[in-house]
Amino acid sequence: MTTKTRAPRGLSPAGRKLWDAVNGDYELESHELLLLENAARTADLVAQLQARIDKDGPVSPEGKTHPAVAEIRQQRITLARLLVALRVPSGDEEARPTPQRRGIRGVYRLNNAS
Repeated sequence: MTTKTRAPRGLSPAGRKLWDAVNGDYELESHELLLLENAARTADLVAQLQARIDKDGPVSPEGKTHPAVAEIRQQRITLARLLVALRVPSGDEEARPTPQRRGIRGVYRLNNAS
C-alpha cells in the first residue's frame, strides 16, 4: 500500500489532477515529490495559458500571434521533461518493448592508418 503525500498548497485543478494521479499510484522519494510538484505547477500554468488563448484566440485581429502561444509551447516542453524525469510508467508496460538504456558516448579515437 502506498502512502499518499498531501498535495502542495495553491494547486489548481489541472495540477491537483496530475498530483493525485501520480502520487496515488506510486510511492515517491523526496526528490521525486519535488519533480512532481514542479510538474503539477507547470500543468496549472499550461491550463491558465490555454484558457487565455481560448478566450482571446491564438491570433489577434491585426494578425499577430498571441504571446501565450509561444509560452504554452515552452511550458508543455518543460512539463514533458519533468514527467520523463519522474520515470513514471505510462499505460500497459508489459505490452511495450523495454526501452534501450544507452550510456553517454565516449571519446572516439581516430584510426591513423597510413
